[in-house]
Amino acid sequence: MVDIMERKEAQSRIRELTELINEHNYYYYVLDAPRISDAEYDSLVGELQVLETAFPELAAPESPTQRVGGKPVEGFTTVAHLVPMLSLSNAFNEQDLRDFDRRVQNSLGNQAVKYIVELKIDGLAISLLYENGVLVRGATRGDGGVGEDISQNLKTIKSIPLKLRRPIELLEVRGEAYMPKKEFARLNEEREEAGEATFANPRNAAAGSLRQLDSRITASRQLDAFLYGIGQIAGEQVAGHFEGLTLLKELGFKINPNIKAFSSIDDVIVYLQEWTEKRHTLPYEIDGMVIKINSYNQQTELGATSKSPRWAIAYKFPAEEAVTVVRDIFVRVGRTGVLTPTAFLQPVKVAGSTISNATLHNEDIIREKDIRIGDHVVIHKAGDVIPEIVRILPEKRTGVESLFTMPGECPSCGTGVIKVEGEVAVRCPNDKCPGRALEGIIHFVSRDAMDIEGLGPSVVTALVQAGLIQNAADLYYLKFDDLIKLERMGKKSSENLLKAIEKSKSNSLAQLIFALGIRLVGARAGKVLAAHFGSMDSLQSADVDQLTSIPEIGPKMADSIVGFFKDPYNLGFIDKLRSAGVNMVQEKEEIGEQPLEGKQFVLTGALSKYTRKEAQELIEKLGGKVSSSVSKKTDYVLAGEDAGSKLDKAQALGIMVISEEEFEELVGSE
Repeated sequence: MVDIMERKEAQSRIRELTELINEHNYYYYVLDAPRISDAEYDSLVGELQVLETAFPELAAPESPTQRVGGKPVEGFTTVAHLVPMLSLSNAFNEQDLRDFDRRVQNSLGNQAVKYIVELKIDGLAISLLYENGVLVRGATRGDGGVGEDISQNLKTIKSIPLKLRRPIELLEVRGEAYMPKKEFARLNEEREEAGEATFANPRNAAAGSLRQLDSRITASRQLDAFLYGIGQIAGEQVAGHFEGLTLLKELGFKINPNIKAFSSIDDVIVYLQEWTEKRHTLPYEIDGMVIKINSYNQQTELGATSKSPRWAIAYKFPAEEAVTVVRDIFVRVGRTGVLTPTAFLQPVKVAGSTISNATLHNEDIIREKDIRIGDHVVIHKAGDVIPEIVRILPEKRTGVESLFTMPGECPSCGTGVIKVEGEVAVRCPNDKCPGRALEGIIHFVSRDAMDIEGLGPSVVTALVQAGLIQNAADLYYLKFDDLIKLERMGKKSSENLLKAIEKSKSNSLAQLIFALGIRLVGARAGKVLAAHFGSMDSLQSADVDQLTSIPEIGPKMADSIVGFFKDPYNLGFIDKLRSAGVNMVQEKEEIGEQPLEGKQFVLTGALSKYTRKEAQELIEKLGGKVSSSVSKKTDYVLAGEDAGSKLDKAQALGIMVISEEEFEELVGSE
């Protein structure tokens, strides 16, 4: 089709696909309300890539294919911000906040003040510049006046729009790029297995990811961003901070939902206390709250010092730490052979959970922190996720503490350990090490991999110890008579486990690729590889050049993938899975009857028979779309109990409002 397509026709289709994919990115990454399936999205992107390859001169800067650069840059240039990014002064207690309020009141006299309170995202401050609605530059804060141009890396964050939802003459907007807690834990686990130094917290991980010279590495780390303010704007009038946030949301930016307005410092303090208690429930890390004067006129009147504005202050949460004792240090062997020392602690409660173990990562960290068995130590949760020893308390030493040294032999198989030059990790080089095999099986059956219900670490360990399995492929050859002999495995649990194993054979190719445990290949990379190659056979035969041509696949990951498929043991393992009937191809999604094709719905109120998510999935499955707001384009408003302003707006616009019963008639439910 491409070879005979006229340039004009291609230009029109490229423009159409660019706008369509950017729109879907907005719904998926900003609103968290996808409107099409992953397969449909991948199909659109694939078509755009083919057209842009055939007509490279037609690829627009805001094209979604331009998010990841092809080659590493040599270094970052410096750029000046249009308006300086000042740092905030800090408040550490209630009195500091009341002093801030007193200074504001004294300066503004009898003027009424509205405070806007936001979460203080713990990440890297960024500045984005848009001209006529198109992203032209992204930079770090730097010294406040000048930052580093990291445009290519910031483009990899899919919640950052490459093109605004409507053009603005000029807009400089500020925000925070961050790494979600789950991604932080995954990245550190991956780096530990690779023998690389781990990140201390999500903030450092985000900063390190955004300062990569190769944007493909940044893209692989699944960063996100919240935008929190306007630096400069032309072509639009905005009276205050909250109005500015509303505008940014309309333009397509991701704004944190936990923002509230208050007219008194007492109410502000109550809100801060609420978040001090519940901050651990968030999927990202916050280290405090930010309080700002809403009115831009009042902000101007209050002014700023040379370092910080007088109209805003950052309240820092008190550190959550605890003191405990290192009872022992033991070493576990990971699936790639890395030996990881772990501290066995006297149980202590930190950040809402009881901690009894803390990873020490490697011997260098133990020496650097001078951690000894028997030491009293201060611990916290890095990123509110990973238990970590912050420091020792040398004044509590009694002389009975003992030094720890890494074993010279693998604690699982007795093979002499090695340390590769340039790595901090010590490894067991034995591919047949039972400790490595056990961890590999546990990874294979885990939720993000083959997701085999009932196969937790204890059951896997029992199967290995009984000699029933040596690797994960053996799971598919287990019989009922094998399982029933195991302790605590009755008739029902044995039958259920066999059903779960059988069910996993039809899992996606992406899940299988991740389950293989290829070094550096995470769940996201599994999806990327499955979508690109479509089958295990195609992936096995890929070379480094083919792999690095894919956005998000860097040279190190490519080398790891090629090396994995050169190993005869790994090839035999995959053949055994194939013989057992495990799916090895990317299934294409079949589209059934689409009675709601082209219809746009808005959901409001509490539904009795469906959750919001279930209703949305049903509508989309039948060809419809779900929007978060009512407009003239809305076809139906599905209203449950206690429907609010969306119902009022629908009635005012004359849009059809349907009940749950009418909805079921529409979709043909019995």
